[in-house]
Amino acid sequence: MTTAELSPPGSASKRWLLGALALLLLQIAILHVMGRIPICECGYVKLWEGGVNTSGNSQHLSDWYTPSHIIHGFLFYGLGWLILRRAPLTARLSLAVLIEAAWEIAENSPMVIDRYRTATMALGYSGDSILNSAMDTVFMILGFFAAARLPVWLTVAIAIFFELLTAYIIRDNLTLNVLMLVWPVDAIREWQAALP
Repeated sequence: MTTAELSPPGSASKRWLLGALALLLLQIAILHVMGRIPICECGYVKLWEGGVNTSGNSQHLSDWYTPSHIIHGFLFYGLGWLILRRAPLTARLSLAVLIEAAWEIAENSPMVIDRYRTATMALGYSGDSILNSAMDTVFMILGFFAAARLPVWLTVAIAIFFELLTAYIIRDNLTLNVLMLVWPVDAIREWQAALP
């Protein structure tokens, strides 16, 4: 990754960057229209929510699912590199923000919330606060830029570390989350339900 690629000159790059920002703001606006709460119903904002099956999970600035969103950034950087290799980094960033924002909106739809409740360990999940959802996208962006700067081997190592860490601590991670949404496995559900 060259310095020129990380910060290409010209107004096109600035337009792509503004496009990414506009997509994040559109995500926030759509979540608001969908009736999502701005912040935790508790009335305050925490930097970190360490509980998994708590009312504060997915409501504050960060939680145990934050590493999954950083990994999203790694994956979306790789996707952008594959399909938009000649495009400026900011164009690839806009694609990443578009995908993440679309997921955040879908994730907070009644259909996906109900799917989480029935198929995954998130039995009491009621959706993200707007703040948490926006921060999920911000953490994806941080992961995207980290992947742009770090060697591939280190990016992969960090992703594996995050997956193993969260699987060990909360019995969930990006891989298990996707698996349980798409193809629930009873043995995994029972293992996750045994979380102290």
